[in-house]
Amino acid sequence: MLTGIVIDACDVRSMARFWADATRGRTGGLRLRCEQVDRPKPAHKNRLHLDLAGGPRWEAETARLLALGATRADIGQGDVPWDVLADPEGNEFCLLRPGHPGVRAGSGIVAVCLDVTEEERDAQRDFWATWSGWPVEEDHDRCVRLRRAPTAPVSLVMGPPAAPRAERDRMRLLVSRPGVEPGTHRDPGGNTFHVGG
Repeated sequence: MLTGIVIDACDVRSMARFWADATRGRTGGLRLRCEQVDRPKPAHKNRLHLDLAGGPRWEAETARLLALGATRADIGQGDVPWDVLADPEGNEFCLLRPGHPGVRAGSGIVAVCLDVTEEERDAQRDFWATWSGWPVEEDHDRCVRLRRAPTAPVSLVMGPPAAPRAERDRMRLLVSRPGVEPGTHRDPGGNTFHVGG
């Protein structure tokens, strides 16, 4: 089962506080776990990021996140109906505006987004439907969306464009799977993920 997200952090305490405040504790039951590392985030975009709901007052929510320590980020997104921000250690995330497809909550985490190329798409869909325990809700050219239950606030969204692969991804999915050795593993697309003990 998909149980959370592991976030590498140079300052674990500060990052944990940022994400607790940024999400207002609304994570759809996913656990956010910060793990100590010594190296800062590389310059390239993460292959995994979180989407937060901006709600009807998304401009005020953007200002609140900036006051918490987020910064605006440019990953080449162009003119899009969401705001791309980064946490205090440079991990990108999106603040979605009202009317965004698939959003089922007014605040907190509403999507976990995993970069997937067109070539990896079917293998990744099948792998993560099995490993997350979340059924496929949408499957079309733009994305694949998995959701634990029809009314669950958070979905797992997979699609292009895909950032370059990293030796170890800065943000990783956390799963619980009986019979699988705890530790870091790779999915069919080469993304690292963590199996909890």
